[in-house]
Amino acid sequence: MTESKSMILGCSGHSITPEERSFYQSEQPWGFILFGRNISEPAQIADLVASLRDSVGRDAPVLIDQEGGRVQRIRPPILPHYPSGQALGDIYRQNRERGLRAAWLMSRLHAFDLLKFGINVDCLPVLDVPVEGSSNVIGNRAYGGDPVTVTEMGRAAAEGLKAGGVLPVMKHMPGHGRGFADSHHELPVVTVPRAELEGHDFPPFVALKDELMAMTCHVVFTDIDPANPATTSRKVIDEIIRGHIGFQGLLLSDDTSMNALAGTIGERATNIVAGGCDIVLHCNGVMDEMRQVVCNVPALTGASLARAKAVEAAFGRNDGADEASIRAEFDAMFAVA
Repeated sequence: MTESKSMILGCSGHSITPEERSFYQSEQPWGFILFGRNISEPAQIADLVASLRDSVGRDAPVLIDQEGGRVQRIRPPILPHYPSGQALGDIYRQNRERGLRAAWLMSRLHAFDLLKFGINVDCLPVLDVPVEGSSNVIGNRAYGGDPVTVTEMGRAAAEGLKAGGVLPVMKHMPGHGRGFADSHHELPVVTVPRAELEGHDFPPFVALKDELMAMTCHVVFTDIDPANPATTSRKVIDEIIRGHIGFQGLLLSDDTSMNALAGTIGERATNIVAGGCDIVLHCNGVMDEMRQVVCNVPALTGASLARAKAVEAAFGRNDGADEASIRAEFDAMFAVA
């Protein structure tokens, strides 16, 4: 069997084109990611997921950002509109145990929802801890503005996904909460001392360091590496993510096509690999860009391959809970449209 390459790719529409099928078959991305452009109705989603896996000839991971709030790729009428992380955090601030239960329940519902389509990875929880005045790119996606709230709620969310057989991806390591720019469009630069980051921004990731997957942030931390964003910084990845935080799981870049990163798409992919990420994530499904990515990423080998295999081995676990009872309990907390 052809080796998988160190990348996750998107696709352009509601079904894969003959060109995409041939491309995926020959280039063998480790996994795929879906966005709103890929969603029309339930049978179509399931068919698309099945065809993506068929194109590479194996049960490849399929990811999605299904947080709730404004970042929810599958929306009504296909799935309910779920509340934001901040709304869950509001419950936590009134009643800690009730808030933790709400976070777990919502993630458990995500798992029910997504597995029906064959999607088995949710890019959740958001473990960023925003500060006053930071960019709204995180905003109400965060559970709160303090590391304890974010840690506890993030852990509950991750556990809810895993209970239903969907694996979480922590984001955005080592922390996007101080970004005063939207990294989709420009490069955020954080100038506070490392000690302050260790006390406020990094703790949720330290607490959840044993999760199997995490996604980086395209943010410069000048007190650690003034020249490179975390995604392409060997210093941030080695010293902070692998060192201080202690994360030894599969590290995904944030999206290669985001304009916080400099250079061509191919140069960005090269820099992501050189920085120490295990997986290059490219989301927009643009074929010309994907062709640049595949020329600049290696096959999965060594420690990266071992981490990917650990992820694959964790799929399929499920607590067997009853969906109707889980949904009824959650609906008692929220009026889900």
